[in-house]
Amino acid sequence: MQWLGRARDLLDVPIISSGDTRITLWSIGYFVVLVILLFWVARLVERWFATGPLARTGLDIGARRAAGTITRYLLLLVGSLVIVQTAGINLTTFNVLAGAIGIGVGFGLQNVVSNFFAGIIIMFERPIKIGDRIEVNGVEGDVMEIGVRGTTVVTNDNIAIIVPNSSFITQNVVNWKYHGDTVRFRIPVSVAYGSDAREVERILIEVALGQPDVLKTPPPAVRLMAFGDNGLHFELRAWSMTLVHRKGQLVSHLNFAIYDAFREAGIEFPFPQRDLHLRGGTIDVRQVAGPADSRP
Repeated sequence: MQWLGRARDLLDVPIISSGDTRITLWSIGYFVVLVILLFWVARLVERWFATGPLARTGLDIGARRAAGTITRYLLLLVGSLVIVQTAGINLTTFNVLAGAIGIGVGFGLQNVVSNFFAGIIIMFERPIKIGDRIEVNGVEGDVMEIGVRGTTVVTNDNIAIIVPNSSFITQNVVNWKYHGDTVRFRIPVSVAYGSDAREVERILIEVALGQPDVLKTPPPAVRLMAFGDNGLHFELRAWSMTLVHRKGQLVSHLNFAIYDAFREAGIEFPFPQRDLHLRGGTIDVRQVAGPADSRP
């Protein structure tokens, strides 16, 4: 076993020595191994905390994951300080150097720091949760994961987009499911002048009630919004909780059904119309004969 002692003596040769701090190959290896174990244990504790004790409290999956993530980062912070101390590194020796590095990192990583604290705010205040349907900065999709630096949003095209957490703090965020899964959709419909407005209202409500994805309670409603230049402008308002993630599909189904119902009822859609006023002069209007019509 003499070779173990010699190896230990070789690894214990100081590489950097400053005051009470001696950094050796042994302390570096000790530090690296413990840091790897710390990350592994912190990940296990996070999963156990989210799926074990918190699962019995009735909290939703988003809150459990947020609590587990915060627990993991607290373990990493405390564990790193303990490992540095047990490795024989005196942090007070490097106060000046750490301060200089901190200033440089502070200027260079402002966005990273802002995203980190924004992530902590999101986890505590929970303006968005895992499973919510959100729109922010031109991105629309489902929240799949909330981290301390970025939030993963998956679009309807199954594309994952990492949105910086600061976007949810500094910009307007549309959360379709903040108060529940029930959302009202608005479908604009225009008909030509001369159409029976009450008949149009009845048909639109029947069409909405005939769709399986439209809720009966609250009931759909129709509003006459405006008298347009070319026709009457209505708005069909229907509630749904099954196609919140596929609003384009619901709107398309309703538009197809409205088109078929209007065609059967003889209700016309408006076309652009313009009135021509002549202040003077005459216009010579002639009918041009086609190939099958030789009449003048």
